[in-house]
Amino acid sequence: MNNKRLLTLAICSTLTASASFAASTELQALQTSWAKCQYNTSDKDQKEQCLNEVVQKNTEYLDAHPNDPELTVWLAINKSTLAGAKGGLGALSLVKEAKALLESVIDRAPQTLDGSAYTSLGSLYYQVPGWPLGFGNDKTAEQMLKKALEINPNGIDPNYFYADFLAQDGRKEEAKQYFNRALQAPSRPDRPLADQGRKMEIQAKLKELS
Repeated sequence: MNNKRLLTLAICSTLTASASFAASTELQALQTSWAKCQYNTSDKDQKEQCLNEVVQKNTEYLDAHPNDPELTVWLAINKSTLAGAKGGLGALSLVKEAKALLESVIDRAPQTLDGSAYTSLGSLYYQVPGWPLGFGNDKTAEQMLKKALEINPNGIDPNYFYADFLAQDGRKEEAKQYFNRALQAPSRPDRPLADQGRKMEIQAKLKELS
């Protein structure tokens, strides 16, 4: 292989590494911003504005890194969280957009972020109204959430959302089991606010079930 070819490969490798680092840095910024919107913003209007800004920034990042599966998952998470903040029928378009984004990741990179696309899509299926208003379906929700747990059995989020699904389905003892598993999940050093906020949600849910 000649020197020119080696130089070309070195440049390409450097550019790829730089792009991956940039996307990773942007992902962490999005995760931090989401947690601040979700757990540090109590006013409804301020939370909606905060999430709108995160969705806009996420869209910009994804435009710069087309088809990045991690940024795609987080755009879906941010859109579905914004839908929850908005509420009402006007939120349905956002959750349908989130659904399409998550399905695209499951089709091409299902292991992304420890199967987070399955967790997020499963949570949408049990929280969104069913036909004719939406696509909600408890059977599909449970399938998705169980798949997420197969990929990431000890994660705080897959255990939390499966427990929440079980609680809403009236399966209280099973729900308590998975909420407690979520509480025992390993801490995520890069996401302390999200872990703290999620654990507060879990404790509140367990109190409701006691």
